[in-house]
Amino acid sequence: MGISISEIKRVAKGIRRRVLEHTIRNNGGYLSQACSSAEILSALYLRIMNLGPVESPIVPLPFSGVPGPDNPDYSTGAMFNGPQAPHLDRFFLSPSQYSLVLYATLIETGRMHPDGLEQFNRDGSTVEMIGGEHSPGMEVMSGSLGQGLSQAAGIAMARRLKGETGRVWVFMSDGEFQIGQTWEAIQTISFYKLDNIGIYVDVNGYQCDGEVSKVMNIEPIKERLESFGAGVFRVDGHNIDELIAPAKLQLDGKPIVVLCYTIPYQGIGILKEMSPKFHYIRFKDDKEKRRYKEFLRVLR
Repeated sequence: MGISISEIKRVAKGIRRRVLEHTIRNNGGYLSQACSSAEILSALYLRIMNLGPVESPIVPLPFSGVPGPDNPDYSTGAMFNGPQAPHLDRFFLSPSQYSLVLYATLIETGRMHPDGLEQFNRDGSTVEMIGGEHSPGMEVMSGSLGQGLSQAAGIAMARRLKGETGRVWVFMSDGEFQIGQTWEAIQTISFYKLDNIGIYVDVNGYQCDGEVSKVMNIEPIKERLESFGAGVFRVDGHNIDELIAPAKLQLDGKPIVVLCYTIPYQGIGILKEMSPKFHYIRFKDDKEKRRYKEFLRVLR
């Protein structure tokens, strides 16, 4: 059975609370991403992915420089996802603006020490606002949107060639399906029948410039993905049972894509007032900030 549904919900609430605390303390943050994706990431880490354990919550290391033959101290953030082994899964965060939400997830699931978030966006820290390959929970730099899936596809191919049984899981945002490289990656994954890769998409309907449908509409996204050869499932992104169910399937020769339809102010209702600018939340004055502080007290 594994981790209970109630525990997954508890962690999701903790993710929202922790990101809200951070946003208030820093007078800004990627809050709506936590609202929409909390259940997705909680379910991935607690029930869907087969990750290795960590002995105790890890305090992030300082930045040790870029990889290379002259830098033996270089390390990635993959250690937060446990040891790598042929039978274990690997996780890739494609939209790096969700880095703060991933850090909160790692803390709430006991993989990262809470003190690690105090290093957020500081010089010399690996806990970057836009995470890199050295940041907690990450092992590649997904760079501009749309690059993460291509990298994960290459790793899934390599794992298959090596005979590894562990799966590759990718978290994406809906805006990435406006990008040509995403579709090239889906086509490649389908052509090579990489059924060892699973993709969870936060379809919250918003991006930096407003509503996705008004910037560049991606619907009917399910039918488009199916035409590329993927096995696609539409779910309520806040319903734990629906999130878990597709991951149990093993489609012969097809990657699994789970379209998680979510609300960008789920769990923090007052955030709806920011519509349609949810991407990065800033408070316009002390009065507005106090309202969010009061809501935080209720959220506890």
